[in-house]
Amino acid sequence: MFLSMNWIKDFVDLSGLDELKLINQFSLSTAEVENDIQFKGSDISGIVVAEIKSVEEHPESKKLHLLKVDIGDTELVDVVCGAPNVRVGMKTAFAKVGAKIGEIEIAPRPLAGYMSYGMCCSEKEIGISDDHAGIMEITDDVENGTDLKEIYAIDDIVFEVDNKSLTNRPDLWSHYGIAREFAAIAGRPLKELDFADLKAYDELPKVDMKIEDPLCYRYSSLQFENCTRSVSPVDMRIRLFYCGMRAINFLADMTNYLMLEMGQPMHAFDSRKVGKIRIKRFENEFDFTTLDGVERHIDPETLMICDDNTPVAIAGIMGGLDSEIVEDTNTLTLESATFDAASIRKSTVRLSHRTDASMRYEKSLDPELTTAAIARFVFLIKQFDEGVKIVSSLTDEYAYHYPEVELSFDKAYVDKYTGIEIDNDTIVNTLQRLGFGVENNGDDFTVKVPSWRATKDVTIKADIIEEITRIYGYDNFEIHTATAPLFPTRPEPVKKDEDSVKDILVKHYNLHELHSYVWNYVDELKELGIENRGVIKLMNATNPNIETIRETMIPTQLCQIKSNLGYAPKYGIFEVGRVVTGMTDDDLCIEEKHLGITLYAKGDNIRDQYFMMKTIIETLVDELKHKKVTFEKREPAFDFEHPVNLNAVIADGVELGKIGMIHPSVMKKLDRRANVVFAEIDMDKFAAIGNNSIRYEEPSKFPAIEIDLSFLTSRFAPVAKAIENAACALIKDVDVIDIYDAGENSSIAVRLTFSDNSRTLTKEEVAAVTDGIIAELEQQGIMLKK
Repeated sequence: MFLSMNWIKDFVDLSGLDELKLINQFSLSTAEVENDIQFKGSDISGIVVAEIKSVEEHPESKKLHLLKVDIGDTELVDVVCGAPNVRVGMKTAFAKVGAKIGEIEIAPRPLAGYMSYGMCCSEKEIGISDDHAGIMEITDDVENGTDLKEIYAIDDIVFEVDNKSLTNRPDLWSHYGIAREFAAIAGRPLKELDFADLKAYDELPKVDMKIEDPLCYRYSSLQFENCTRSVSPVDMRIRLFYCGMRAINFLADMTNYLMLEMGQPMHAFDSRKVGKIRIKRFENEFDFTTLDGVERHIDPETLMICDDNTPVAIAGIMGGLDSEIVEDTNTLTLESATFDAASIRKSTVRLSHRTDASMRYEKSLDPELTTAAIARFVFLIKQFDEGVKIVSSLTDEYAYHYPEVELSFDKAYVDKYTGIEIDNDTIVNTLQRLGFGVENNGDDFTVKVPSWRATKDVTIKADIIEEITRIYGYDNFEIHTATAPLFPTRPEPVKKDEDSVKDILVKHYNLHELHSYVWNYVDELKELGIENRGVIKLMNATNPNIETIRETMIPTQLCQIKSNLGYAPKYGIFEVGRVVTGMTDDDLCIEEKHLGITLYAKGDNIRDQYFMMKTIIETLVDELKHKKVTFEKREPAFDFEHPVNLNAVIADGVELGKIGMIHPSVMKKLDRRANVVFAEIDMDKFAAIGNNSIRYEEPSKFPAIEIDLSFLTSRFAPVAKAIENAACALIKDVDVIDIYDAGENSSIAVRLTFSDNSRTLTKEEVAAVTDGIIAELEQQGIMLKK
């Protein structure tokens, strides 16, 4: 939000003070000021009021004119000008020879064969508006030759406050609210605003207005006639432009001006188009065209301002095109209202349209402002358009009152939380300058929170401490080391396992950790031929490509691989992220933390990749839980999973997740020349597994016997089961030493290591064990390779 120091100084006398230092203090005590402070008007000089005395057409140009202008000197000045609105008797802004506009210095120069001794300027060229349709027209009664800066407030300091730092301070969305802070910081009194006495119109008829929905907290209205002014005063237009707003017409500018001054949005309806004002919602959906000419879809949750049953504005957001103020408007119905903040915020999200008004309503505006803003509007419009008539009494319906907030505390409470000695007078003066009502009885204080701070900001005693200390100045606190006991915090098992898993995957397997969002990327999944599945979809998502919350990590990683196909011929990625796998009976999301791992390689054997992934999973379980992993075949649950090569990962009887290959149809669209395998582990289940203690066993002093067996099979699981069924304590290790893949002639070779700590084993007892394993496998049709 842009703020004008000239505007602030209307309400607090800052003479004799360093304004830049005050802005810095404001940033330290109240809200963050952006670094780019603008010194408006500092780059222009030598621009005066000039009157056009004669206008001749250029003999060789249809656009240029030859002017003689009076700039207050004894002789008229010759100027060549191409503006379409020049005319005799018009007064305009004129840059004399030697004048500066930015980095340009005006000098005599030939233009289309004629010398031009200066330049007639548009408002945009001067930097006081974005109007470049013609040269500036000055209608005020001023003498020719008067410096423009003497009659208009062109010189100004404009600074920008970060909107996020004002989220909990609706009172600071205005120049008057900011001025209150400057007054408190500088120790200067805050001037009262000038208001019209609205009671003078009590005898006039009321506006036909009614609140029909509780989302409207307060609605105030007043009607005017004989509005003849169409262009706003120059200083008003300058202030609006400096603060980032465009001048439209006098009545619309007045509402914007009051919004920037007091923080209360208002809307002016053409009274010819609005008769009976009703504030309500509609049961059925419909389309509505707003002031910007955009047709917007209105649902039953959006509050509307209506002319009886005809919508004329979206409450708190934007007026309708059919009821706008136009050039011939001379009667208006002024609206000043307060609405439910959450309702306005949700409506802006649904409509994907946020305005300056809605940003203020979203912050929980003070309903007490509505009538004050109308009184201020009447005061100002009477100054600038003297013929305006008020034709109604103030019509005001106050449907919802925020509760009054009163807080009591003592000086000991202040001393405890500030850690410094702040005297009672400082406490009282600080709070009073900020608008709080304070009663002081010795060391006891009772504070009444003003309405503009009581909507959601100041609610507890600790908030009062903040008010005192920030104005006192955090930089005035004596620096000392706090004394407090510190105790080590043991990390949660899930976090501890998560960190350990990341270390192993990065340090031992050189995988890359990625971070992604929790939604499915619909367009990217469509390109891969993967269904966009998800238990949860976001309502009114601003981007339909990211409206579904994912229930598995792997599709996200496949999208990441597709966007990094040229990174390297072989790499692996992993992420520990969130997924939503279902809903509870209470309609709450079942949110889980999953580890997703994906290996990508061009040219490598898919079997080698698969066994590498198997080794990674076994290593994780063995290193962190000291337990063995088994794998069981599973049917695919998602369309990206291979219909055959998919297995569950099981440890300690718990199914932790799955390991598998990508479906061939997906691989064709991802990369025909590459192979991809994946694994997904539930980290909560992984953390819940008990950690086996490490057993140390003294190696045998006696020689071990190694027996190699090769079986005609392509499946290792039956072989492993037969070795397990042998239940032989002498078997110390089992290794797969070779896999031969040749269709029906495929074979798997295993090496059994036999050992005993007390003696040397005999060939006979080892042979008895191996014979039993061979016999069991022969019964299953798995023969020993000869």
